[in-house]
Amino acid sequence: MDRIYRHQRHIYDASRKFYLLGRDQLIEGLEPPPGATILEIGCGTGRNLVKIAQRYPGCDCYGLDVSAEMLATARASVARAGLTDRIRLAQADATGFDPQALFGRPGFDRIVISYALSMIPPWQPVLAEALRRLGAGGSLHIVDFGDQARLPQAFKRLLSRWLALFHVAPRDDLPQIIRELAQAVGANCQVHAPFRGYAVRVVAEMPAA
Repeated sequence: MDRIYRHQRHIYDASRKFYLLGRDQLIEGLEPPPGATILEIGCGTGRNLVKIAQRYPGCDCYGLDVSAEMLATARASVARAGLTDRIRLAQADATGFDPQALFGRPGFDRIVISYALSMIPPWQPVLAEALRRLGAGGSLHIVDFGDQARLPQAFKRLLSRWLALFHVAPRDDLPQIIRELAQAVGANCQVHAPFRGYAVRVVAEMPAA
């Protein structure tokens, strides 16, 4: 990841804003209670975390990423926004991480995964780990590339080729896998396909205590 993003991180946000659709809608849909804790898995440049912290000033925010290069950019972004007291960052593998060791807490009220699963080869364990780290009544919010089922096949082929240049692979079976994992832990799962299937949106809610 560091090799891939060593240079890309400097133009990542400017170049991705045109096709990483649904990120701001995800942030608006978090609706955390006052004092909630919010973790972003695969926080990248910190773009989403800064927006989340600004949108929900009563919440504490956390971010983890496996790439030291991306985290360097994220720390700079957080500092520029004046949010170093409310956003904590750590380097970790999303397939297995210890929030107590990283952040001094056992879990989170909201967990966000935005266009990261399509970049992580072992993406299914990431979902299982995220669900495991939710507190009672907490929710997992995901947005990523969808199956483009309601878009022209030519568009899907072109998009797939373009994304492959950046080592990105849409997870067409994400809806099925997240439903199975959510059911296994007793979570309620909602899946939507906005933008004619260009993206997939998922909210998995854990039962209250």
